[in-house]
Amino acid sequence: MTSNTPGQPQKHDSVNSDLDDYVKWFRQSSPYINAHRGKTFVLMLPGAAMAEENFSNIVHDIALLNSLGVRLVLVHGARPQIDARLAVQNLPSRFHRQWRVTGHDQIGAVAQAVGEVRFGIEAALSTGLPNSPMHGADIRVVGGNYVTARPIGVIDGVDLQHTGKVRRVDAEALNRALDNNAIVVVSSLGYSPTGEMFNLCYAEVATSVSIALQADKLVAFSSRDGCRTPEGELLRQLSLKECEQQLQELATRDQPSQSLQACFDACQGGVPRSQMISYSRDGALLQELFTRDGSGTLVHRDNYESVRQANIDDVGGLLEIIEPLERQGALVRRSRERLEAEIERFTVLEKDGAIIACAALYPFEDNPGGANADMAELACVATHPDYQKGGRAATVLEAIESRARQDGIGELFVLTTQTAHWFMEKGFAAASLERLPSQKQDLYNLQRNSKVFIKSL
Repeated sequence: MTSNTPGQPQKHDSVNSDLDDYVKWFRQSSPYINAHRGKTFVLMLPGAAMAEENFSNIVHDIALLNSLGVRLVLVHGARPQIDARLAVQNLPSRFHRQWRVTGHDQIGAVAQAVGEVRFGIEAALSTGLPNSPMHGADIRVVGGNYVTARPIGVIDGVDLQHTGKVRRVDAEALNRALDNNAIVVVSSLGYSPTGEMFNLCYAEVATSVSIALQADKLVAFSSRDGCRTPEGELLRQLSLKECEQQLQELATRDQPSQSLQACFDACQGGVPRSQMISYSRDGALLQELFTRDGSGTLVHRDNYESVRQANIDDVGGLLEIIEPLERQGALVRRSRERLEAEIERFTVLEKDGAIIACAALYPFEDNPGGANADMAELACVATHPDYQKGGRAATVLEAIESRARQDGIGELFVLTTQTAHWFMEKGFAAASLERLPSQKQDLYNLQRNSKVFIKSL
């Protein structure tokens, strides 16, 4: 029998709560598991991440992605390892702008350092000890000469020698390895057709590989958890234009971000989405890929959040939003059958495949007498609890108003019991019941005692 201090929760209550949270998370992640299966992700991992205590967790999460059918290319850097190797061999470490000057004496040490990092990653991914997250993973890891390089040449009078640029990526060979369910490890070394070796920027390799493969995502691990404002607020998503503005602002503050720049370059090259996440935060990769809000900053080419007219496949998502509000009495109860029959009336805001806000428009075109023939009801304005106070309802309202104007509607009316002030802030004015179309007056529920608000369009 367990003894508990009065007033304190029992231990099994905490366990049940943890289990409930796990079940909820697992269910919510299921759509992402299906969406990511068979997709190609390029992971960009700096050399500094290898020294982090969290590195083993990153390896375990990469193994999990592979087991879920995600095609993975891991591009790694090795700057701190190269610095250490050059120091051991008493060789100078020199930079010009953002490039390392790799002389004939240094290229051998660079190759050794890069090779050590690559073999370390391959060894970590090949671990299969019992009672470990890697047990039974049976991962195939493939490396190879996938990148053809050329010298950068002379910049500002400085010969960068064996420091190079990506000339070509062998996408066909990469795809063959990925088709065999292997994780492909690509190093920051490239070779010329004449057999010369070049030290490459791993971020350029990662973006070039993602573009050549037409990858679905580039995930850039960083010392930062994402892009933040000067006030410290995490920017969870950026359009290409917004990302470019952030890069310019970071440059003015002398805080360039190689990871954010890689995300921008990849999206510029056609990759739909890129993500910047922390390599020191446990679970950042899984949270970014399997939750709606992620853990870092998303850079996107498409409309990550989009407003559209609802269709029959959205009924389940609409019910998830409106049923809690119906139980609270904020909305009139609607059955699934009614939603299905009236689905064309609804406008929804979709985020990454999930419905997070909605509203409906009901025109009253056949009002007897014609006095209010151009009126329509705004109904079922709702936002998912996780996204309230973020302006999503206002976004849907703007779309509804635009749709109403296109249909020749001059006024919107709404009946509400709990959100009067919000509608007043959006330009609605209090009105009497007599201002409503006669059909709506006949259906008015005196017991609910809803307030009437009208807005001219």
